Amino acid sequence: MQAVKMYTTAVCPYCVQAKRVLQSKGVEQIEEIRVDANPDERMKMMEITGRRTVPQIFIGSTHVGGCDDLMALDGQGGLLPLLNAA
Repeated sequence: MQAVKMYTTAVCPYCVQAKRVLQSKGVEQIEEIRVDANPDERMKMMEITGRRTVPQIFIGSTHVGGCDDLMALDGQGGLLPLLNAA
């Protein structure tokens, strides 16, 4: 299974929802980067993604986007293949 990295904040309902979706697909470990605790990480996230909102989700080297993007990917049947890609 691909590594999952998520930029988050402590109080973010969309982050919680995204984690639930990923866990329901068998993801056991999510590398969380808290941008509220470390402003430098938010700047890095913004440079990489062009976005300032959380969550910002990466599966392997693929930037999925936010929670809505993750849900759309799952709805199109693309989430499991991306998670299971070699």
